[in-house]
Amino acid sequence: MQTTLSERARHLPRAAEAESILRTCVHCGFCNATCPTYQLLGDELDGPRGRIYLIKQVLEGNDVTQKTQQHLDRCLSCRNCETTCPSGVDYHNLLDIGRAVVDAAVPRPLGQRLLREGLRQTVPHPDLFKSLVNGGQVFRALLPGTLQSKLPRHAPPAKPRPMTLRERQVLMLEGCVQPALSPNTNAAAARVLDRLGISVIAAREAGCCGAVDYHLDAQAAGLDRARRNIDAWWPGIEKGAEAIVQTASGCGAFIKDYGHLLASDPAYADKAKKVSELARDLVEVLRDEPLEKLGIHASQRLAFHCPCTLQHGQKLGGAVEALLSGLGFNLTSVPDGHLCCGSAGTYSLTQPELSRQLRDNKLNALESGHPEVIVTANIGCQSHLDGAGRTPVRHWIELVEAALP
Repeated sequence: MQTTLSERARHLPRAAEAESILRTCVHCGFCNATCPTYQLLGDELDGPRGRIYLIKQVLEGNDVTQKTQQHLDRCLSCRNCETTCPSGVDYHNLLDIGRAVVDAAVPRPLGQRLLREGLRQTVPHPDLFKSLVNGGQVFRALLPGTLQSKLPRHAPPAKPRPMTLRERQVLMLEGCVQPALSPNTNAAAARVLDRLGISVIAAREAGCCGAVDYHLDAQAAGLDRARRNIDAWWPGIEKGAEAIVQTASGCGAFIKDYGHLLASDPAYADKAKKVSELARDLVEVLRDEPLEKLGIHASQRLAFHCPCTLQHGQKLGGAVEALLSGLGFNLTSVPDGHLCCGSAGTYSLTQPELSRQLRDNKLNALESGHPEVIVTANIGCQSHLDGAGRTPVRHWIELVEAALP
């Protein structure tokens, strides 16, 4: 696509990157066919091609309006369009650049500012978030339905973690909301890895991956969190940790982008690149191990929801399904498995109506094969889908751990 950046846009830190991405797009429109918001709304500006054109206009010096901001806000950042695109357009990075420029030019209404700042001040802080969840459970009956749906229906307590220090070691990101919403997930992962001779080392100083801040109008704060995590993991990396494992695919997709996002930071570029190289979703670690050692012969009937951050962000679609099938689980067929469930980080709070429509459509597809339980690989998807009060939704590793002899 022919592009002529304005003089002002040429001075942006990522101007050359934005121009390169824009020129990659041939405006074919294939992306609209798999865009969840375009399918719901039928508006060209609520599809990837339209949003790319809006960003192009902004970077070429055209006026920026609240309507522009609204169309960019409605994007789920699911990256389905990247999987579909025949030209390899790096859409999510262009969207991040465009959103930063638009948000700097268009003040948000007070309600939006309060919501976004409130999320930034609570979600990335595990202790505070856990206190709020626990308080919400106590007063659950008094809360409106919209808030009740955000609380876990069933959150099995974390089982004890193995204490053995083995020769093979990996670091693990504990996450910010998962310890409160699904406390047994990381413990289950540690127990399964221990059976395979791998110790999990938790770097307590590593906190939120940074995605929450980064995608809520605070990109600098998100990158600061990335730097703090790199500092927290670096001693373990120097001691020979073979991977940094994530059980939440949303965190994993963002950590794998550290190297790109911090490439221009002379103090962190090399370390960020190394961290991104070591970042592994849990399934990437387990699929290379001799899983027959686990002694699992499962037969439970499951539907797997493959999160967008796993299949489109990390290009690991089919990996968990293959692992679960290999262990004996009976996986049902899921129509339109490429479509987003509507969780998308904080999207279910900032765009509740669209998010709810996507969730219900996704659950209809997941339940079409009559599974006993739905499993997924990202805490945001898990909480969002389970909040509908229908078929129970859990992280897949918990079912694997429960099937250990």
